[in-house]
Amino acid sequence: MSDSAGPDDWLMQGAPAAQLHEIYGMEAEDGPAATGFAVALALAGQKQGDTTAIGHVAAPILWVRQQGRGDGRLHATGLLDLGLAPDALVLAEVPDPAALLRVAADAARFPGLGTVIVETHGRVPGLDLTATRRLMLAAEASGVTVLSVRLAAQVEPSAAASRWGIAAMPSRTLPGDVFGTPAPGRPAFLVECLRRRGGPAGTRWPVEWNRETRHFVTLPAQETALPGAGLPLVADRAVARDPAPSVRRAG
Repeated sequence: MSDSAGPDDWLMQGAPAAQLHEIYGMEAEDGPAATGFAVALALAGQKQGDTTAIGHVAAPILWVRQQGRGDGRLHATGLLDLGLAPDALVLAEVPDPAALLRVAADAARFPGLGTVIVETHGRVPGLDLTATRRLMLAAEASGVTVLSVRLAAQVEPSAAASRWGIAAMPSRTLPGDVFGTPAPGRPAFLVECLRRRGGPAGTRWPVEWNRETRHFVTLPAQETALPGAGLPLVADRAVARDPAPSVRRAG
């Protein structure tokens, strides 16, 4: 695999299985984009063994989150729009960070799951290098893929195999119907590889998610160029007037 490979080459198959991967929202407003990217990444990783209808997966996805934290509740219709049937998802809401880490560690050891999504908000006591190392070892032993979604958080040292920074992007409008009415576009993300074992980091790609084929498509540069190029993209805005520091500054 080339060092210059983008999502079309190595995200198309999903994040490497049986490992821990981290997903950060680039800005505070990018929580929904980060969680949406996590769902898409989980589906991309399972598509090879799944011959069922759109929305279903070969093995269940467990989503672990703390009660009262994060960016609101999960929305069944939104999950289905990304390609995930709600009945393929098991949701575990826990009362505190200690319970969240216990559930995540136990789930990562269970080979009956396909993916474990661990959603956290802000700094989480106990989610350190030791805890992430345990998650990585559990994932390697069971074959389960663990996606740690860090919302409104600074990068901290971890044992994750890869780390991603995600920002929201405006979707491309799809061709109109017989009446000329344009259709909503596919979900779009600005993806930055912040860290990857054995590969380069620091490259950004604008991508959109195709739920029918379950893979990411890199958007052509001419279709993503915006006025003020060079400024960081943020959720629902073309450019940031006062952009916050990138999540990379802490790690």
